[in-house]
Amino acid sequence: MSCIRLSVCIPTYNFGKFIGETLDSIVCQATEEVEIVVLDGGSTDNTAEVVEGYLRTFPRLRYYRQDFKGGIDRDMAKSVELAHGEYCWLFSSDDVMINGALDRVLRKIQSGKDLYLCGFTRCTIDMKPVAKHPILDRTSDAEFHLEKPTDRASYFAGALTTTAFFSYMSSLVVRKDRWDSAGADESFMGSCWGHVARIFRMIPEGLNVGFLPDDYLLNRGDNDSFLETGRVNRIAIAVDGYHRLGEVYFGEDSTEAYHMRRVLKNEYTMSYLLYTKLITHEEGDERKLEKLESLVNNLYIDGSPTDRFRLGVYRLSPMFLLHVTAAASRRLRSLTR
Repeated sequence: MSCIRLSVCIPTYNFGKFIGETLDSIVCQATEEVEIVVLDGGSTDNTAEVVEGYLRTFPRLRYYRQDFKGGIDRDMAKSVELAHGEYCWLFSSDDVMINGALDRVLRKIQSGKDLYLCGFTRCTIDMKPVAKHPILDRTSDAEFHLEKPTDRASYFAGALTTTAFFSYMSSLVVRKDRWDSAGADESFMGSCWGHVARIFRMIPEGLNVGFLPDDYLLNRGDNDSFLETGRVNRIAIAVDGYHRLGEVYFGEDSTEAYHMRRVLKNEYTMSYLLYTKLITHEEGDERKLEKLESLVNNLYIDGSPTDRFRLGVYRLSPMFLLHVTAAASRRLRSLTR
């Protein structure tokens, strides 16, 4: 395995329905410099059967099955631990790699950066393209040394979504030795952001990031496993998690933490929050409604005039109006199909 330059690391759990398409997209373009590492966190569906079918035809696929679900943080870390490549491309088991992307990444990593952040297109659950996902306010390849205050300020100010802050694993190609030496921050293991904390730990020693805005993969939408516990808890994972990441690694009052809070507002729009308020009200769960209001308060905690206005809109929007708006939206969608 000494000739492996790139390991595609795929933690998975009960994605047997999708992982075959993921592996197809990788195997068809993988050279001898590429291996695939699948870490199965104890799937109870047909994941093992699907992956084992590829073992017979692709010798550089290695499949490890645990008897337990380690969670995304620990399973992702374990998949990298098992890899032999100089670089590891973290990859979700329901996404699809664009044809030619492996060759492009193999050429890009010759420049030796610590981390590469790849562009992608969001799709429906059946992989019909919807829109290019915004990451940074750059349209061409760019390089940032995040240990340098001026570079870090430019990078954080240019962030459009939390993907710029490494939230989406399929967009990340990382040097394995840097990942290994950074080590895990145990306080974030189990938060869903263990990998982000590990990357932030690299910054003081130097973190050279290459931004690659062209599309390298297709992201399967409407399949967010973090939604298993409901919309309110999904919002909490992001808002609470990124607020804490900002506080721990940069300080609550830092410019970096401010921009991390700013991009959360881009991702959780007022229309999304109001719709979540409506369906939570329809479910009759008062505790979740209280939790949602607390999250909205935290989302608009900076107190700018825009924040105060949005907070007022959320609090004062009458439920009957939300019902009418949602019904009209559903009607419009049905007419335009």
